Amino acid sequence: MSGSHRLCDVVLDETIGRSTPDVEHERAVAIFDLIEENSFEPAGHPGGPYRLNLSLIEKRLVFAITTETGEAVATHILSLTPFRRIVKDYFMICESYYEAIRASTPSQIEAIDMGRRGIHNEGSQTLMDRLSGKIKLDFDTARRLFTLVCVLYWRG
Repeated sequence: MSGSHRLCDVVLDETIGRSTPDVEHERAVAIFDLIEENSFEPAGHPGGPYRLNLSLIEKRLVFAITTETGEAVATHILSLTPFRRIVKDYFMICESYYEAIRASTPSQIEAIDMGRRGIHNEGSQTLMDRLSGKIKLDFDTARRLFTLVCVLYWRG
């Protein structure tokens, strides 16, 4: 990962809305994890680090990217429709996973966790595909960014 092709800040615009303290905590953790380790390279831009402002406009996720000093880099708008089923499936399997932790055998928990990771990987790949040609991400960054997208859906 190049030191200049990374995110140094992620901000959730007021259009995202606020939620319960638990959801806000999960959002903060997702942002921390994303900033802590990432590879983020907007197409055609020589280097950052970058700030990412996320907002929601008419059920679309808006990526407003600037440099660390505030210079506009790009704005990309993604429909959330391709993520709806994946996020719904992810939340359902997460519920199963948390229930299994309380009452299932280790092998059952492991099987559910493998399914959970598989759906998370599918969402991460969908995000990478949707951003292809716009923003170059490594898979781990796409996973962290998909986690943040999921947390945006979560209402607590």
